[in-house]
Amino acid sequence: MSHISYRVLVVEDEMMLALLIEDMLLDLGHDVVAIAANVQDAAALAREASFDLALLDVNLNGEESFPVAEILLERNIPFLFATAYGSSVLRGRFPGSLVLGKPFKTEDLGHALMQVQESR
Repeated sequence: MSHISYRVLVVEDEMMLALLIEDMLLDLGHDVVAIAANVQDAAALAREASFDLALLDVNLNGEESFPVAEILLERNIPFLFATAYGSSVLRGRFPGSLVLGKPFKTEDLGHALMQVQESR
């Protein structure tokens, strides 16, 4: 079975965590296309950038990343949410979306990325 390398958009407002996630993705053999720390930048990248999937922190400095998820749905780009608050934070939105609990390990992230791609 060959390893698939993904180009990933990371949406995370805490820069140290974003860099840690970037390292995890690189360790897993994936590329980070961009890191966005707020909804506006993330939405612009979601509309224009070329990538295979996205990892979305739910809460970006008090704003929810749901508008970004809507754009990704329109573009048919898979995504998963990352949050310390569990799937209830989605309040029934985006049924079937994967939620990766923070904190997570590299193996957890790798497994979640495989699940996201398989669910397409």
